[in-house]
Amino acid sequence: MTKEKLYKGLADAVVDMDESTVARLSEEAVCNRFDAYETIDMGLAKGMERAGQLFEDEEYFVPELLMCSEALTVGVDILKPHIRRSEREDKHKIVIGVIRGDTHDIGKNLVKLMLSSAGFEVVDLGRDVPTNTFVDRAVEESARIIMISSLMTTTMEGMKEVVSILQERGIRSRFKVVIGGGPVSQGFADKIGADAYSPNANHAVRLANELVREDAREPK
Repeated sequence: MTKEKLYKGLADAVVDMDESTVARLSEEAVCNRFDAYETIDMGLAKGMERAGQLFEDEEYFVPELLMCSEALTVGVDILKPHIRRSEREDKHKIVIGVIRGDTHDIGKNLVKLMLSSAGFEVVDLGRDVPTNTFVDRAVEESARIIMISSLMTTTMEGMKEVVSILQERGIRSRFKVVIGGGPVSQGFADKIGADAYSPNANHAVRLANELVREDAREPK
């Protein structure tokens, strides 16, 4: 099987939520010594992009997207050990978590999976994360992007606190802050001084790529 055919088969299998085919084709890629990173990027990630678009178009819903992400994870687990060291080290790092007081993490987990499949190194802080922890870990991990989610209006102010802490410490310019979640909006992002708002997982990946490109263009 050619690389192109295998990549398309992987993408189709992710969209079809077919874990067994994802596993078989991922193993075949390893046996054929296809580049593991490229296989994830051009096969699995393309499939998840299509699934994300179906979600945006309301043809897929959260259960379908979760099953697609589970199929993607099967392939990533097989291929990840075969990624060359240089490709691992070149990844852009993102810190992600659910803000303090909120334990709803399905959306955050989807974003994490899609970012990982797109080549980002994701530091998952989990749920109910204190505001200072977002900043402390971003500094510790030398991340450039902080992603914060909330599904409760009562916890949204914590997102503003993260931005305020960055400003108080004099390090606001070092980080791009992206927020998302059910009650969150672009207007709220503008109000608290966040860099971007993402309505869903697919959009979060596009935003991350745009922010990385912007960062590369900024004078050092």
